[in-house]
Amino acid sequence: MSFPHELDGHRLHDWARRAVGELSARRAEINSLNVFPVPDADTGSNMTHTMEAALAEVDKLTDTADVSRVAQALATGSVRGARGNSGLVLSQVLRAIAGHTTEAAIDGHAIADALATAVQLVDRAIADPVEGTIITVLRASAVAAGTAAQAEGDLHGVVTAAVVAARTALAKTPSQLEVLREAGVVDAGGTGFVVLMEALLAEIQGETTPSPVIAESHGRPAELEVMFFFVGDLDALQAELHPLGDSLVIARADETSGSVHIHSRDAGTVIETAYAAGTVSDLHLEVLPDAPTVDAPRRIVIAVTPAGTIADLYGQSGAVVVTPGADSRDLVSEILSRVRSSSAQELILLPNGLLDHRQLVAVERATHAFEQAITIVPTRRLVSGLAALSVHNPEAPLSVAAYNMSDAAAAMRTAIVRDSDVAGTGTTGSSLEDATEAACRPLVGDGAEQVILLTEEEIDVDTLSAALDLDVMVFPAGGMGHLVEIGVE
Repeated sequence: MSFPHELDGHRLHDWARRAVGELSARRAEINSLNVFPVPDADTGSNMTHTMEAALAEVDKLTDTADVSRVAQALATGSVRGARGNSGLVLSQVLRAIAGHTTEAAIDGHAIADALATAVQLVDRAIADPVEGTIITVLRASAVAAGTAAQAEGDLHGVVTAAVVAARTALAKTPSQLEVLREAGVVDAGGTGFVVLMEALLAEIQGETTPSPVIAESHGRPAELEVMFFFVGDLDALQAELHPLGDSLVIARADETSGSVHIHSRDAGTVIETAYAAGTVSDLHLEVLPDAPTVDAPRRIVIAVTPAGTIADLYGQSGAVVVTPGADSRDLVSEILSRVRSSSAQELILLPNGLLDHRQLVAVERATHAFEQAITIVPTRRLVSGLAALSVHNPEAPLSVAAYNMSDAAAAMRTAIVRDSDVAGTGTTGSSLEDATEAACRPLVGDGAEQVILLTEEEIDVDTLSAALDLDVMVFPAGGMGHLVEIGVE
């Protein structure tokens, strides 16, 4: 099937109308899910009112308004008319869309960039973000959209990926938030966000109602058994469905009707194709068990490091490196993107002192949306991370490997040398070597085997080694925020 590659002003306006209609229709349902943060049963109402305010602002424009003006009107109207926590979050999503609408139309890359920006805006707007809520659903959607945009960038593909990921993340919210689990519900705000994204997909597909989109399993679409009764050109349908899966069987009742059966990992496209080709009824889906796969690595180690030579060192040592500020996405989203794209069964994270407590919590809980558990090894310095990585045994059970890595990191005694520790600005030493030696002395007092230094500065290793009577190894590293990082084993 052919879908539009861009959203113009008219389509964006129509999406806003569709979103208002869908939120209004499901207002009571979403309200009934509202048990967090306050069980006041108004999330559906607040999101509906906010979207109505956004639409009202667009309705003031002329029919010739371009997509930039429409997007800006949606943002302005939603911010002014936002109600409740969920409404404020929705306004930030629309604001992000407006921020990435600078051309004549919105394509797949713009949607992906807008969702990534929305994560940052929402994270900034909420004083204490909690995982298992709309922020988790939004972030999963943004990560999936970003991956799809990098692969192809097609508008339909990007939005479909975003919807699939959002649905999967929403289904996982009870496992992340106890109050949802106790109430037996998914997050209300997350549900509203899924409704918005489903409405966007339906608009792109030109449907009167959103078509079903199947959630992912283990980082990739689950294989489903799709069955339905079809009235129309069966030969044409068979030709269109053949490349979309296997075990295709069409049991004809007559020349223009019959029961259709197919196994596919692209069930959404199968269903879309069938509805476009004729009349579909008695649609039934069943998840098939995943076949064993050997393509994905069993385990990966993700290390957070500054960009440059130290990142290269970690990469050469076998880690998947994530660098702060590498792109427009926030650090948590970047880590989750690497997690999702790896499809690894086991994940170990080395934060290296570059993630705060809230970010660590966000990473751990957000990985539940991808059904990929992550083990965090407490590495507070880059040298600690290198020590942990050096003892990683990929063949050992995950718990044993993580224990050994944690033990190695804890055994690494560390210190740093700052600008103020060098003569002229402080009193610790008269040179970089002196300052480094002074920082090393307390670490080697109880015995040591070697000293590891991370620095971009020129340092006299021989002099330092002789003074300490220890082997000194230097690795180039920049972007640390200090002159030297010391590790003593």
